[in-house]
Amino acid sequence: MIFGVGVDVVDIARFERAVSRTPALLDRLFSQSELTQGDRKLALHSLAARFAAKEALIKAIGDSEGMTWHDMPIVSDGLRNPQFAPTRGVSKLLLSKGISRLHLTMSHDAGVAIAFVVAESE
Repeated sequence: MIFGVGVDVVDIARFERAVSRTPALLDRLFSQSELTQGDRKLALHSLAARFAAKEALIKAIGDSEGMTWHDMPIVSDGLRNPQFAPTRGVSKLLLSKGISRLHLTMSHDAGVAIAFVVAESE
């Protein structure tokens, strides 16, 4: 059963300006493992999509009480499909709401990053 759906869009140029003005913003929003993929740094358009995913997650589950940005890391599976890593902060909130599974998709094109999250319950 669908518990909730969340979607968010990020203007990539605006995101880049915010990071240029406040470089520490990246460390506030993302864990070190999210900022890189293998031995390369992720491009800002990919980070903008990850930020949209975190915002979409909050919308899908209804709130973010007790969570920080670092509690919502996005990782890729073996096929490079994005998913939220099961951290203690996210797991605790999902369990309290009866959410058993999250679905995530992200994309970026034409200056916009978008993410869509579906939260499922039993």
